[in-house]
Amino acid sequence: MAPIEAMTPFQAVILGIIEGITEFLPISSTGHMILADHFMAIADREFVKTFEIAIQLGAIAAVGLLYIRRFLKEPRLYFILAVAFLPTGICGLLFYKIIKTWLFNPITVSLALILGGVILLFFDRLAAKNDHHHEIEVSPKSAFMIGLFQVLSMVPGVSRAAATIGGALAMGLNRVRAVEFSFLLAVPTMVAATGYDLFKNREHLHSAHLDLLLIGSAVAFVCALLAVRFFVGFISRRGFKAFGIYRIIAGVIFLALFWGKSFSP
Repeated sequence: MAPIEAMTPFQAVILGIIEGITEFLPISSTGHMILADHFMAIADREFVKTFEIAIQLGAIAAVGLLYIRRFLKEPRLYFILAVAFLPTGICGLLFYKIIKTWLFNPITVSLALILGGVILLFFDRLAAKNDHHHEIEVSPKSAFMIGLFQVLSMVPGVSRAAATIGGALAMGLNRVRAVEFSFLLAVPTMVAATGYDLFKNREHLHSAHLDLLLIGSAVAFVCALLAVRFFVGFISRRGFKAFGIYRIIAGVIFLALFWGKSFSP
């Protein structure tokens, strides 16, 4: 597919939908965005990368709005989230360039989707055992362990949501509590990651792109609101099995499409 000249408003909407829906589901938003990029083949690659980073702010705002009462009424929450974020913050600074250079490609994403799907099926069984744990509080130690799980999501296709939910389940939280903690941890993690990425790529942000950024962010915000509400209700009734199966099927399909093709870092 020959690259088109520039991103269109329609493509901004499509990427906003993908970001908003997938950011908080355990199916990897970064992976889906990378795959969508290759299918749409937008020529302005530097702006596309910056665009995908910037519209995460719309998804972050959605979670901030939905959980604003907890952020205002639970001062301890800030300390717990800071402890959980620490491993990712350190590893992000150390390995940012390596990961961006060597792992952001469809083959890595496809393999991570498949492996992550298999692991998510295991976590679905673990979640069933944790359903009777209703009052477990997240301790600093548990938060740090969940943060270590989140480090795995630096590999595109793993999914930050899947990694943190899996870590929370391993620490004994039930499904709903695990998902909610994953949402809350997304706020400092994504604010830091997005801010750092935007700073690193600030030369690619221009006023001419403002309309596309606003469109993408607004669409991501609305879709994230809907996705978060849907996800909590869905997993409380049906668990994670459907997402694990989806990941495996999607990973196999994408691997078949991209296998044998070379992607320059």
